[in-house]
Amino acid sequence: MKAVLMESFGGPLTVTEVKDPTPAPDGVVIEVKANGICRSDWHAWMGHDPDVRLPHVPGHELAGIVVEIGSSVTRWKIGDRVTVPFCSGCGVCPECQSGNQQVCPDQFQPGFSAWGSFARYVALPYADGNLVRLPDELGFVEAASLGCRFMTSFRGVIDQGRVRGGDWVAVHGCGGVGLSAVMIAAAVGA
Repeated sequence: MKAVLMESFGGPLTVTEVKDPTPAPDGVVIEVKANGICRSDWHAWMGHDPDVRLPHVPGHELAGIVVEIGSSVTRWKIGDRVTVPFCSGCGVCPECQSGNQQVCPDQFQPGFSAWGSFARYVALPYADGNLVRLPDELGFVEAASLGCRFMTSFRGVIDQGRVRGGDWVAVHGCGGVGLSAVMIAAAVGA
């Protein structure tokens, strides 16, 4: 398959042929239909994240179609339209069980702890607990922004901040995450 390959930190990225991924028993392979680009991708490229091992395929904001399923996956089928959060928890540890997958000690981050989505296909473990089904009316381009920016903002605004209709919300710093926070707060009537 074709993929964007990073062979040195801060160096040029190349489009090259690499081996197609295979799913873990608890995972799937996604045919990538859209990607976002995030500041975190820059940090990976610069070598700021110790999980990134070279050579590496970056990319963590994605949407696509399930094309292969691991032997223990029960919730997904070939052809399902999905996205995935940036931090995918194992689903069984105390952190995951309490709803805090972002601090799972065995979490998976596409484009960081393993090869990511700047490729035709990406393998994603922990599929049953992390994939998010996309409604038919939501396009892949729009959906690619959900896994990092919107999920990060949703956790802060709704889950932790408990913002409700009628609340006042101030957002300091309106990049991708900040603008998503504004949209989420407005959607609940704040």
